[in-house]
Amino acid sequence: MTSRSDAARRTAPRTVLIAGASLAGPTLAYWLHRYGFAVTVVEKAHAPRGGGYPIDVRGTAIEVVRRMGVLPRLRAAHVDTRRFTFLGADGAEVATLHPSAVAGSVEGQDLEVGRGDLTAALYETVRDDVDLVFDDSIDHLDQHEHGVDVTFRGGRQRTFDLVVGADGMHSGTRKVVLGPEEQFHRYLGYTFAVFTVPNTLGLSRELVMWNAPGRAAALYATGGADDDLHAFLNFHQPDQPLHLLREGLRDPDAQRDLVARTYAGAGWEVPGIVEAMHQADDLFFDTAGQIRMPSWSSGRVAFVGDAAHAPSFLTGQGSSLALVGAYMLARSLATYGDHAQAFAAYERDTREFVTMNQALVDKGGARLFPTTAEALERRNAMLRELVAMPATTPQPAHSALVLPEPAAAGRTRDGLAG
Repeated sequence: MTSRSDAARRTAPRTVLIAGASLAGPTLAYWLHRYGFAVTVVEKAHAPRGGGYPIDVRGTAIEVVRRMGVLPRLRAAHVDTRRFTFLGADGAEVATLHPSAVAGSVEGQDLEVGRGDLTAALYETVRDDVDLVFDDSIDHLDQHEHGVDVTFRGGRQRTFDLVVGADGMHSGTRKVVLGPEEQFHRYLGYTFAVFTVPNTLGLSRELVMWNAPGRAAALYATGGADDDLHAFLNFHQPDQPLHLLREGLRDPDAQRDLVARTYAGAGWEVPGIVEAMHQADDLFFDTAGQIRMPSWSSGRVAFVGDAAHAPSFLTGQGSSLALVGAYMLARSLATYGDHAQAFAAYERDTREFVTMNQALVDKGGARLFPTTAEALERRNAMLRELVAMPATTPQPAHSALVLPEPAAAGRTRDGLAG
């Protein structure tokens, strides 16, 4: 005989905890709510994160935001960068190009928006429909036959049917479930620093990048001549174990000292950029790498976005993979009543797309940051050729996945329609 509690458990909406409220998290929450799931999102920050370096939404991901109804808002926020100017080590101009020629994007279709603009647009699609918990995170979890018992950092305890880690490349959820990041991290040989600086050069909707072997410095104007600039310093570091890199670079003062030593003697405006870094209160510092997991799930816990498959900024596809991956995971959960089948379908249908975009690094994705004089000269020659032949072909990896239609109906337990 089936008990009343068993019957209630079978017919109640499945409960899902999503860790992370940046890009993949709100996107997943939107689609799961639409499919009839009861969704909670936990975010360690105090509020939705604004600001940040401009990010791209390309190819298949454009269709995701269109189906979510936020495409018009994002088009209004489109940065519309007019040109990229590349300088040599002596500060002399190498080439000036349209951004689409460099990125392989489709002018008039793909988007570049402030990270805060995209985060805000996604947040507003779910803020009234899901349980949003800020200033907290997952501290511990126990999986069992009927769900996942979660203990939060703040001390609360709750049980969910499923948990999804959407909390970034350095996912705390992934660490709790599977252990240290090092086992999944592929270091790409670069360290970078991003921060804002005053616009003393009067730049407007353009990027200017200086390069020397193994070092790059860029100033990015996403607004007019009166708006602050995004400064970007990216430099090559020999491959070494990730834990050594992290241990040596946790201290902000150590980070700034490393950058200052690395760029000593650099030309152009680099000394002023480094000096401004010392005054910046929004410095973001990290290593460039990818997350490559043999499986994107473990029991009742799955991962999405950078937590599952960070491609690195060198591909320009992190945001797009997060949006597409969240859509595909939600669709699979709505299609299959059994979470194991759903997670398997999500991975089966999405992994090739992810692999193609991660491989952009191996196919020249890092070519803007040469590490030797010879490679720098080859890169400069390539840029000059692009000036002579401005017509470009969109990058096939960006649209390699044809987005399937949304699932026909929401699901609850055991495949029952909600």
